[in-house]
Amino acid sequence: MKEKLYIIKIGGALIDDEELLNEFLEQFSEIKEKKILVHGGGKLATILADKLGIEQKMINGRRITDKETLDIVAMVYAGGINKNIVAKLQQKKCKAMGFSGADANLIKAKKREHAEIDFGFVGDITEKSVNKKLISKLIKLKLVPVFSAITHDKKGNLFNTNADTIASVIAQALSSKYDVELLYCFDKSGVLEDVENPESVIKNISEGEFSVLKNEGKLHKGILPKLENALGAVKNNVNKVFLIKETELKNHIENHHAGTEICL
Repeated sequence: MKEKLYIIKIGGALIDDEELLNEFLEQFSEIKEKKILVHGGGKLATILADKLGIEQKMINGRRITDKETLDIVAMVYAGGINKNIVAKLQQKKCKAMGFSGADANLIKAKKREHAEIDFGFVGDITEKSVNKKLISKLIKLKLVPVFSAITHDKKGNLFNTNADTIASVIAQALSSKYDVELLYCFDKSGVLEDVENPESVIKNISEGEFSVLKNEGKLHKGILPKLENALGAVKNNVNKVFLIKETELKNHIENHHAGTEICL
């Protein structure tokens, strides 16, 4: 029987709120099973870019990562944010260790290719990008890996990579070794049928239901990358995938009824 492994992804809204982040990390540190944390960015990179006078370019909601922007996001994501989270977890007696994809070649990416848009230093990854043997060894050493949204190409280049995707591909890569449960934690109670009504949580979403909701325009564009990555994980042997509210982590671990479950 496979050991349980939680892979938990958190985003910018939580990272930007120190009090909420502390509460979340307290709940995370209390999880007795094996666990991995993946985090995104937050407002700090944009604030720093503004202070330095570096214009941030977005196309269809996606950041164009030129060299100057890459320097900022690498410094903020893999540096300040990652080490702040690790330090807080150490305070809570959680033996965390922070990583980018470049560390020990843990996640190797390819530069995003697009027929019309040059996204700059943005890296795309798949399940095969992940060094699952080494991550498994870290887990066996009772370490808790904390991944930032920075990867590399093994040619000396760093890349900005979507944190939702990183969580999904790590979950897929480790599903052959562990009973993986992937949790996307964000500021809603789950996927909402009516974005104005926090009580309208959809308890289960299949690929077919996702297509219908997307085509009917009922999904907020911010939730689409999470759902696409969640579905990718379910289709590639990840045992359970949920989207839950950040403050519901402990409740979900203990009772398994929070948020939205993604199904085949």
